[in-house]
Amino acid sequence: MADADLLIEEVSAYLKPQDVEYVRQAVEFSRTAHEGQLRQSGVPYVTHPIAVARILTPLHMDVQAIVAALLHDVIEDTDITTEQVAGQFGKPVADLVDGLSKLDKLQFETREDAQAENFRKMLLAMARDVRVILIKLADRLHNMRTLESMSREKCERIARETMDIYAPIANRLGLHDLFHELEDLSFKHLHPNRYNVLSKALKVARGNRREVVNKILDSINRRLHEQRLNTDVSGREKNIYSIYKKMQSKSLAFAEVLDIYGFRVLVEDVDSCYIALGALHGLYKPIPGKFKDYIAIPKANGYQSLHTTLFGPFGTPIEIQIRTQEMHRIADAGVASHWLYKSGHNSINDLHKKTHQWLQELLESLSQSTDSSEFLEHLKIDLFPDEVYVFTPKGKIMSLPRGATAVDFAYNVHTDVGNRCIAVKINQELAPLRTELRNGDRVEIVTAPHAKPNPAWLSYVTTSKARSHIRHFLKTMQSGESAQLGERLLNQALHTLGVKPSEIQEGCWNKLLRETGVKTQQEILADIGLGRRLNMVVARQLVCNGEAIPKETPANSVITIQGTEGMAVQFAKCCRPIPGDPIIGIIKSGQGLVVHTHDCNTLRRGRSSGEQWLDVVWDENISRPFDVGIKLIVSNQRGVLAKVAAAIAEAESNIENVNFSNEGQYTALHFTLEVNNRLHLANVMRSVRKIPEVIRIIRVKSSAT
Repeated sequence: MADADLLIEEVSAYLKPQDVEYVRQAVEFSRTAHEGQLRQSGVPYVTHPIAVARILTPLHMDVQAIVAALLHDVIEDTDITTEQVAGQFGKPVADLVDGLSKLDKLQFETREDAQAENFRKMLLAMARDVRVILIKLADRLHNMRTLESMSREKCERIARETMDIYAPIANRLGLHDLFHELEDLSFKHLHPNRYNVLSKALKVARGNRREVVNKILDSINRRLHEQRLNTDVSGREKNIYSIYKKMQSKSLAFAEVLDIYGFRVLVEDVDSCYIALGALHGLYKPIPGKFKDYIAIPKANGYQSLHTTLFGPFGTPIEIQIRTQEMHRIADAGVASHWLYKSGHNSINDLHKKTHQWLQELLESLSQSTDSSEFLEHLKIDLFPDEVYVFTPKGKIMSLPRGATAVDFAYNVHTDVGNRCIAVKINQELAPLRTELRNGDRVEIVTAPHAKPNPAWLSYVTTSKARSHIRHFLKTMQSGESAQLGERLLNQALHTLGVKPSEIQEGCWNKLLRETGVKTQQEILADIGLGRRLNMVVARQLVCNGEAIPKETPANSVITIQGTEGMAVQFAKCCRPIPGDPIIGIIKSGQGLVVHTHDCNTLRRGRSSGEQWLDVVWDENISRPFDVGIKLIVSNQRGVLAKVAAAIAEAESNIENVNFSNEGQYTALHFTLEVNNRLHLANVMRSVRKIPEVIRIIRVKSSAT
């Protein structure tokens, strides 16, 4: 039990004697509980929890965390219960151990479902007590260090999970050393050949470049000494995976990656950071665009430092980090700095507040996810490490993942702001909502009371919060609108059978719900609206008689299109119908009612299986605008576009989009306009046709044309 002796020696350095005795008891309890159990490698199982506890001792974790680390597998892998752990070591330790135990007692349909639920449980426990994730990360690190005894398939699965979930969590919590080791070990098991080649190349390069590194180190020390700065300068080597990522992203060979070494300068206070920066910029020329000030704008995980890249001797780029001792402690220990340095320093308290806020926001967005794949997707998105920093109109700094758009920003401000946003001003200028934000942008969201999320937003948002809230809104809206359409379709079918909807007895509805296994009438109606059930079939079942079900909806069953049905009624992109066009409706499973024009080319190609055709007509009082395409052939003359735009405006139509293409001495103008109906479109075309430069004007029905 040499490892147990080392653990006792390590905790004795910072824990009270009575707490050390508590740890001894936990070691003995764990050893007894795991008696006879072996790890895959053949060593006694108890070596694992002891190793996990030892990973936590450099962070000076408290006695409860050390004991929980020693007992983290006893509930899951032995007959010990949570109540026994609570009786022996107290409820706080039992809660930590329970938060670390998997949901093995429950049955899941797929491995993905089980994985998602385990992560969900871990995050909930982590929100109550961050020590849960610190112990879990230590557990994962030791498992990664001893992964060789596993099968190749299991190694790859665990390494992929570590790379996608656990390493980013460690980074998000500011545990940088642990983060880099998890990354390197994952890379080693996912790409063993690449890891070995890079590892050998790095050893060779370390020897070849030692003289250059020493020379740079001497010149940095000399320059800072001239400025009378009390500093501690050290060289650091980049981890293997970060070198590999740079080679991948920039398509470089290893020999071309010159900055495998970096330097860290530790100073006494914040002012000295900037003085040291100026001194080093005077020593070597800075590379433009390679300076980052994480002191003025800290990272979300509390990290603070100045980063700069300089042109060193022999053209070697030098990466330098400049920070205070306090910043360095937080950079090394992250959220665990609370236990390592009980100084009550404001920066540590701020870090804990940020971590708690991040966890609450993460859990809020993940709670919107109903299936496991969506949950894991949101979790991975939220752990994306690279960030941009933008400003609200009042000057508040907000951090978002790199690639985040104005819609992500809106949802980060508040869910209602995201749901109601219609436009954005970036640096006082209007910009599209899909615009990617850059560091330093000042972002102002424009909202409208009746606006709602657009499904197209899902194609360019990056944060899990935005994605989950958009999906939740669309699902809720689609369900409600589909149920309204389904009710209309069902009522039409009942009238065709000569039955008034009010005559349907409650018992018939209850019988239908029992037979179909559906919980509510609303779900049945939504299924009809989405085309998952035929309205005539449901009508026959509700009438409670045994008559044969007609294969087609009778011809006199006509649906009126009001234009306000929302997502439940879609207007086909292939023909873009507008009020006044002869139309026909098709119920498509999962999509609801799709409206086409009678002469649509897509309809001519034949009817697909699983489609129900309906007679539909336009409501006489439709007031909403519809998109329509027109194409103009015009003479190439100055000012013709302005004349056309003015004519369209005079006809009280709005231009949604315009583009053009040259056709010899003529130009083709393609417009997407908003019109109320065919009569309105005819007025627009008549107004445009009066312009002398217009040679030809036609309506374009296909949106792809």
